[in-house]
Amino acid sequence: MRNTSNRTRRDILTSIPAAGAAALGAIGLGEARAATRSPIPLKAAFSNSGLQSSWCAQGKAAAEYWGNLFNVEVTWFDGQLDEAMASQKWDFVAIQPISVSTLLEPVKKMIDAGITVIAMDAMIVPGGPESIGVYTLIRADNVNMGRLVTRALVRKLGGEGKIIMTQGPLDNTAVQDRTKGFNIVVKEYPGIEVLDTQPADWDVSKVAQQWRAYLAKYPQIDAAFFHSDDMALAAYEVMKASGRTSILIGGIDAMPPALDAVLEGRMFVTMRNPACLIHGSAIIAGVTALQGGEKAGGRVPRYVVIDGPLVTFENAAGMWWMQDQFLM
Repeated sequence: MRNTSNRTRRDILTSIPAAGAAALGAIGLGEARAATRSPIPLKAAFSNSGLQSSWCAQGKAAAEYWGNLFNVEVTWFDGQLDEAMASQKWDFVAIQPISVSTLLEPVKKMIDAGITVIAMDAMIVPGGPESIGVYTLIRADNVNMGRLVTRALVRKLGGEGKIIMTQGPLDNTAVQDRTKGFNIVVKEYPGIEVLDTQPADWDVSKVAQQWRAYLAKYPQIDAAFFHSDDMALAAYEVMKASGRTSILIGGIDAMPPALDAVLEGRMFVTMRNPACLIHGSAIIAGVTALQGGEKAGGRVPRYVVIDGPLVTFENAAGMWWMQDQFLM
């Protein structure tokens, strides 16, 4: 449980919505329940899969931006959740797990200490947030992302051709769901041949090595689906060096370098995994939990799904602007 000073912080925050409701009178329920800037500084710890990933780096910037708006000081733990994070006192924490179940012990330690724990992008344990008392899981629909990007590639091919999927780490639940979406589509098109589906674990060096081997082995590759844009763009450089730039490329994340690639024709399609909204929503969920005096199952649903759009030439510029404002 929290010490006396932290319970007082929660008591102060809990009193804000009640006082506000009395003053606001006839404001609708949705407006009255909106999180407000904390009247006292809050401390939050964040961790995601590592800032070498452009998606994670953008998420850090978004968390700090939204934290400033809501009076939350964000401390970052890059690509880890170690004993230093788990043993300190926080008002809330937000974690993007690299793989499922590996963080169970430190997360359970924080939950047992009364700290609100929020999961981002992927599940911390297979049973979902309710299985260990995680406050909420905020993510995109990864099955849908895998399905829509794959379908865009397959339709561009007219339902016939040879495709390769490059996955992220296989023990990550977001990766598992993106693969499900890919498989749903290729099963619908008997004219599509899947040449390979090896994981590259978000590692651009590994991607380059794999794709040099693919290009040497397969004289025909019509399309490629990558679980992240960073991997897609690393593979494109290998394709370019081999003179194989006719391969249709689809990715996930819709980060600015990928938006450039779509606008310039190097990538055919990507889909926005909204790093800004996911990390920013984790800030708002943490503040909401403290203002409501909640641990879990309160005003924020156990599962919050935030989807971004499929990004093509037509909407890439607008997507870039939205990211600049930390809105998508």
